[in-house]
Amino acid sequence: MNIDLLSTVSKTLKDFEEKKSFIFRKRNMFVNILTESVYDLPCPINLSWWWSFGSMLGLCLTIQLISGIFLSFHYSAHESLAFDSVIHIVRNVNKGWFLRSVHTNGASMFFICLYVHIARGIYYGSYLDSAVWNVGVILYLLVMGEAFLGYSLPWGQMSYWGVTVITNMVTVIPFLGKDILQHVLGGYSVCNNTLKRFYSLHFVIPFVIMGLASLHLLLLHESGSNNPLGVESDSMLIPFHPFYTVKDLLGFCWFMWVFVYLVCVNPELLGNPVNFIPADPMKTPIHVKPEWYFMFAYDILRSIPHKAAGVIAMLASILVLFLLPLLHTGNFQGLAFYPINQGLFWVFVSSFLSLTWIGNSPVCEPYVTLGRVYSVIYFSSILIIPYSLKFWDSLVFG
Repeated sequence: MNIDLLSTVSKTLKDFEEKKSFIFRKRNMFVNILTESVYDLPCPINLSWWWSFGSMLGLCLTIQLISGIFLSFHYSAHESLAFDSVIHIVRNVNKGWFLRSVHTNGASMFFICLYVHIARGIYYGSYLDSAVWNVGVILYLLVMGEAFLGYSLPWGQMSYWGVTVITNMVTVIPFLGKDILQHVLGGYSVCNNTLKRFYSLHFVIPFVIMGLASLHLLLLHESGSNNPLGVESDSMLIPFHPFYTVKDLLGFCWFMWVFVYLVCVNPELLGNPVNFIPADPMKTPIHVKPEWYFMFAYDILRSIPHKAAGVIAMLASILVLFLLPLLHTGNFQGLAFYPINQGLFWVFVSSFLSLTWIGNSPVCEPYVTLGRVYSVIYFSSILIIPYSLKFWDSLVFG
């Protein structure tokens, strides 16, 4: 009997040790994945500060999630209460003005970092890793959709009429456009149902963005970052920490300087004063326009008189990014060895900034003509940059 008891105890102890060993291995595996993905991630030795904007995007997403959750405690998604609830947050909630300013200006900082991140990817040929690039473009589309939904929630004049104009673009879809629009709005016009649906989506989409951002990072870390020269750097790799954590922390400091200025010193610098007027379905603002980070696409839309063609061109201004991996014809990755294409890149950036400025201007001459000219330059430059690389290679190498 004692022998049976000892064997049972021994077996139990053995099973316990095996389970403990299994849990320890699993824990180590999880820790290893984390450390290899962040702490000990092998990185090229010559990454510049332009690569820090990816980390800043992660910081922006965190700020938006936290501030958005706190704002949701006091916001009322009802057409008769939404505007007043925002005013209540600003005036009566303890530090409510700060939370709202953080959230609204955080969106602007998000898009500044996002546009710089995309521009860096185009300049240095990051789009050649098509899986990472395509997930990134999908993230870009989701972030734009999330920002549009958030812009509708204050239920001010510009919010209401911005939603009215943008949602009516759905009607360009043949046969089904009007039916789809009614399902989107929850009625025949922008109404209380629209606000509730947009608020629900605005709360859910960030978690989808988090999942896609994780996939984006996973795919990036599997293939590794490119570098400014666009050459293989397997023999010149250094760990992410401490070399690039220090660089990212410095980038965070610069980010916070700009962010604190916008939040505490000039919180309405990038906003629209018309949105401080409650939504009035019976009175259309003189100039309906979106937030500054949509201005380039909005100007492309209004530059084309035909409604369906304008909507297609507006969508194409973003979806064209999917074509870059397919159009690249050069021997080298990025534009480090293509001086003329570097010039084309800055033409593209100038056209983007010009479209943003023109989109904020009245719909009259010379802005209408300038918008059309810069729309052509925008599409031409972004398509020529990767496609013309082979031509310059043939001039140099014969």
